[in-house]
Amino acid sequence: MALDQWILPIQDRSMDFTYASVRAAAATIAGHLPPTPMWSYPVLNATVGATVLVKHENTHPVGAFKARGALNLLSTATSGTVTYSTGNHAQSMAWASHLFGLPCTVVMPAGANPAKAAAVRAWGAEVVLAGANLGEAESHAVELAERTGQRLVSPGDTPELLAGVGTIYQEILTARPDLSAIVVPVGSGTGAAAAAVVAHELAPGCEIIAVQSASSSAGHDSWRTGAPCTRPNHTRVEGLATGRGYELPQQILRKHLADFVLVSDDRITEAQRLLATAAHTLAEGAGAAALAAVLDDPDRFAGRTVAVVCTGGNASTSELAALQPAGPS
Repeated sequence: MALDQWILPIQDRSMDFTYASVRAAAATIAGHLPPTPMWSYPVLNATVGATVLVKHENTHPVGAFKARGALNLLSTATSGTVTYSTGNHAQSMAWASHLFGLPCTVVMPAGANPAKAAAVRAWGAEVVLAGANLGEAESHAVELAERTGQRLVSPGDTPELLAGVGTIYQEILTARPDLSAIVVPVGSGTGAAAAAVVAHELAPGCEIIAVQSASSSAGHDSWRTGAPCTRPNHTRVEGLATGRGYELPQQILRKHLADFVLVSDDRITEAQRLLATAAHTLAEGAGAAALAAVLDDPDRFAGRTVAVVCTGGNASTSELAALQPAGPS
């Protein structure tokens, strides 16, 4: 399939995920993970001209928010799973499978970050490297699941994952129902979709704003056009490089999302650097994308109180090198 070919929409699945499922997931997750901190930093606030609350999902055992979804999914599983991912979903599925003593196979693109592949193996999952990109890895995972009879877990179209992720926003809006906006990075779109449903229930006046790299805009373009589509992946931000819109989150986003913006990879690196220096926070690119959106449109956020979700802290060695200021020429 050509990268710019439209994918035909499937039936409306938006009611597969509701706020009630988030409340149920919260009870499950509370038995294994504490709420993550949410702090404001004076230097960061002064720099951006707004009161910014950073939700630290980088503090999970796997360093990323996806731990919540995997934990919720696998808490009721009775057999092994097959999934596909470039990194954080893979680690989260491996970790939760280890926690519940279940087998897990993760298909990653052949060029996947070796450190992330090693982390998946360290939790006891089997890693299969296949395909030049996530789309080709997904095709291999589908074939593998059909051959083995194990459950295929889509990182974007699995309601149990959205329910687990939704607990982030329940924590945020229970603590601060007065927030003007929450900015959420988008790869598959589970986080933004979950945020939109929870805000609709708990704080309908709070804007949910999604953000994605302009160099990998499938989620953004799917929302703007009203139909899931594929787009080339040119971003260097691994967690945002999904390449297509996922139907379930897109259906939810079309109902509840306030806005969807794009930022450059360079702006994301700038936000990573600011989090490191002003908020004592190591963020991977995807984890800094929400702050990048605030930096990119200062007039929109000036004087407001907003939350940005630091979705992960698994920065690669190349990302860490890019955070160093340039030396004298």
